[in-house]
Amino acid sequence: MKLQRKNRLRATALGALAVSGALVLTACGSDDNSGETSATGGTTKAASNVKCDGAKGQLRASGSSAQKNAMDLWVKEYMAACSGVEINYNSSSSGEGIVAFNQGTVGFAGSDSALKPEEVAESKKICKTGQGINLPMVGGPIAIGFHLDGVDSLTLDAPTLAKIFDTKIKKWNDEAIAKLNPDAKLPDKAIQPFHRSEDSGTTQNLGKYLGAAAPQDWKYEAEKKWPAPGGQAASGSSGVASTVKQVDGSIGYFELSYATSQQISTVDIDTGGSAPVKASSENASKAIAAAKVKGTGKDLALDLDYTTKADGAYPLVLVTYEVVCDTGNKAETLGTVKSFLTYTASADGQKLLTEAGYAPIPEEINAKVRETVAGLS
Repeated sequence: MKLQRKNRLRATALGALAVSGALVLTACGSDDNSGETSATGGTTKAASNVKCDGAKGQLRASGSSAQKNAMDLWVKEYMAACSGVEINYNSSSSGEGIVAFNQGTVGFAGSDSALKPEEVAESKKICKTGQGINLPMVGGPIAIGFHLDGVDSLTLDAPTLAKIFDTKIKKWNDEAIAKLNPDAKLPDKAIQPFHRSEDSGTTQNLGKYLGAAAPQDWKYEAEKKWPAPGGQAASGSSGVASTVKQVDGSIGYFELSYATSQQISTVDIDTGGSAPVKASSENASKAIAAAKVKGTGKDLALDLDYTTKADGAYPLVLVTYEVVCDTGNKAETLGTVKSFLTYTASADGQKLLTEAGYAPIPEEINAKVRETVAGLS
């Protein structure tokens, strides 16, 4: 049984890479993502439990690149189970996803931050009888990846990270970094911080963390647009990760799955707890489990605690939301939206998150997501 499971996971991962490549190519070329057609033949155990009731035709979605690797797996599994249905997810950015949603060009959007009041107001033009709501679907750590020849392990705290990304700390052998890493041979090398070039929910979540955990050192509002001077920009989480992978002396932020797939070293965060905390799905889950629903009505936006000192809780986390209309969804895509999101919020769908380096949404919250999806109209 263990061998069969390993083979199944290996096949799933290889399939995800194929879907990922197709989505990346179409995203780079245009907004028209044709995607992969559904595989023929047998399905995996997860796919066999997908309920395709009401699903038909093509569903376009776009937004968060943070959830791209999860979405690749979900799309592959879903399309293998639902013959004749095509899901095209354009992993652009959270900001672009919300714009597309409020223009009515996608069935749902992925966003690493909840809708702002003005975005909710704008959504009412598209949702007609309702408004846009946030459904938490993907959790996970924002990894701080670094590339420093001769240094494989690095611990930083929030104030030091804030000063690095604000270009106030400029050298790797700075006293603040050395104090946190007494056993490391830190070089007299310039730090090259990289950030996202486009509006990004990942950027906003990093800003929320730094603003909460290092308020004296990070004075910027938590916005999707990178706020600090200096540093260098790259497009998407994949672009930041690829650049950090290549450039000695660099540091950047992206979802753990990007660090894992490209074998990029990640920073352990000193939260003030008993020991520095590694970026991992398990440690992110400990932090997300303490989240509270702050949304009202059918909106399930979450309030995260970025200042946790709980042992083993990784504080720099994000939750990606799927943004949909509570009522007033387009009739031609409503069935597919409900069917697909029912699968992603299912036990099988959430299980894939851990296998891909993400953190599942806590079951108490996820049960509310499934109930809300079932009631979409």
